This record gives sequence, C-alpha cells and structure tokens, in this order.
Amino acid sequence: MRHIIDLCDLTEKEFSDLYKLTTNIIDRPEGYTDACRGKVLGSLFYEPSTRTNLSFSTAMMRLGGSVVGFSDPGSSSTTKGETLKDTINMVSSYADLIVMRNPREGAAKAASLYSSVPVINAGDGGHLHPTQTLTDMVTILRYRGSADDMKIGLCGDLKYGRTVHSLLHFLERYHNVQIYLISPDVLALPDYMVQFLKAHNMPFCQARSIEEVLPELDVLYMTRIQRERFSSAQEYENLEGNYQLTAEKMKRAKRDMLVLHPLPRVDEIAQDVDDDPRAVYFRQARFGMFGRMALLLTLSKLPFVRAGYQDIGAHGVRCTNPKCITHSEAYLPLEGTAGARCPYCDAPLEAL
Repeated sequence: MRHIIDLCDLTEKEFSDLYKLTTNIIDRPEGYTDACRGKVLGSLFYEPSTRTNLSFSTAMMRLGGSVVGFSDPGSSSTTKGETLKDTINMVSSYADLIVMRNPREGAAKAASLYSSVPVINAGDGGHLHPTQTLTDMVTILRYRGSADDMKIGLCGDLKYGRTVHSLLHFLERYHNVQIYLISPDVLALPDYMVQFLKAHNMPFCQARSIEEVLPELDVLYMTRIQRERFSSAQEYENLEGNYQLTAEKMKRAKRDMLVLHPLPRVDEIAQDVDDDPRAVYFRQARFGMFGRMALLLTLSKLPFVRAGYQDIGAHGVRCTNPKCITHSEAYLPLEGTAGARCPYCDAPLEAL
C-alpha cells in the first residue's frame, strides 16, 4: 500500500511522473473529467481548513469522483470517544482514498497503519504538509524548470510552519539549494529540522529581516506570523515590519524572483504586492488543485489491501513531543531506544 505521509515517500521517478501528469492536467484538464468516475474520497478534517479541504474536494469532483467525510470533528463519532484507529478502519471500508488533516503530529502515519486504502496527509499539526509541498514544487518547476542552483528564502513562522518543514525535507533531493531562514528567534526553525539540514549538507544561514537577503533570492517563501506566538503585543509590533513584504521592498528583488505563500495571509504580504508579476501565490493555489488531481488519480489505481496486524502500545519508550499522536492514542505501537526519532512525529524518544 502506498501512502503519502511525506512527499519524500515518493521516489524521484514517481515524483517526476506525478509532475508530468500534473502538467498534462494543467494544459488539458478536459481530458480528465471522468478519470476517477465511481471513486470515493474520504475527507477527514479534524481542524479548520479552507484551501486544502476545498482543493481536494474540487480535485476529486473535477476527476468525476465523489467526496464523503467531515470538516468538523464535532460532527463525527470522535465526540463519542471513537479512536483514530476505528475511524480509519471504518472509512477505509467505504472510500477508495482517505485525505486527513489532524492537529496531532504523526496522526497521518498512525492512520496509515490501519487503512486498507491510500492515506494522504493534509497536515498533521506542525509536522508535515506534503500536498502543500507538491503545490510549491509544481509552482517552482513550472516557472523555473528546476529547483537546482536555487537560493530560497523562507520567511515568517519557521517553528510551527509545517509547510516549511515539508518543503525543506523535499528540497534535499536537489543540487546546490541555498537556504535563507528569515524569522524572529521565537519562531526559528526547530532543532530537529536544523539537524536535518546539517545531516544532509544543505547550506543555510539565518537572517533577521527580509531586506538583508532579498537581492540574493530566486524564491521567497512567505508564511503567516501569528500574534499569539509572542509574549506581548509590543514584542510583535517591534518585529512586524521585518517580516512584511511590500511593493517598495520588491524593488530590491531580482526581476525574476518568485514570491510564494501557502496562504492564508494576514498582513505579511501587503496588498500592493499582488499586482507584481513575480507574486505567484494565487496561481500557486490553482496549481495545487491540479497537483492534487494528479495525486488522487495516481493513487486511485491502487488495489484495496487489508491492513495488517499491529502491536499494541509502547515498548519501553515514549515520545518527548506532547503534541504527538502517541499521547492521545495510547494503543499505537512505539518501539526504539532513548534518543532515537519518533516514527510518527520525528521528535526524540525517551525511556519510560
């Protein structure tokens, strides 16, 4: 069974084939209107989503398939105490594919253990968001042709930004990618991701403002900074301008630099940037729908395979991440040694 928990789950050939299919759909969408006729997507959104939820639903309907599920866990049996395991067992008996967003980190990996159909991770807490990475890569490749020899700045919330974490994971397979991390200290890239960059020899540097690095960049990836992440409103206001992109600042950027954003935005990109041809974030969102169409079509061809047996509970270790799915779903199998990475959320394990 093939699940998409991290876009890196795909081999280079599989991603290349997926990108080719995506470009075919972009260029000739009318040729795919019945490609998933009779297929059903189970859409399980345990936390709010606009773009990702609508994008997946629209993608499936444009392929001729149908969608069942929920966008509010309050309307599901979760409120009655149903486990994730039981929900996935049930939904995979009804649907041909499952897409899930869950605030618990590692939830998609956990779901894949009990599903008889492909599971697509639509975001698991602050951990990963592989189909946003697919969206980002389709946009970069469509406009640049390659991600090799690229200087990319990632700006904003790098600590909790799952879109940033997923993108960095995937960029490891490209050559000579130079990374500029632009964020306040309170929202800096988490240590496990810094260690990932070092372990894979991905050159990076840190910056305190967009202006410091803007003239160097080929791609600027903006993310939303949430006020509630700061200890006081004054602290936020003191830093706000450093992480805000305006038309005036864009004058210092390369003529072909791309501005991406996973959306939604608040005020980190000023409205006066929208008309700049280098601002491609709304086109990026549309490419995301086509990328998800290609992914759904590819996975819909896989056979139903009954999920195998899984051990019950932890074996001498626990995850140090309080947001990890293993803390709320105690039956999940968890093995390893202290200091190793949690197989669900990548955080360190510790002895019980």
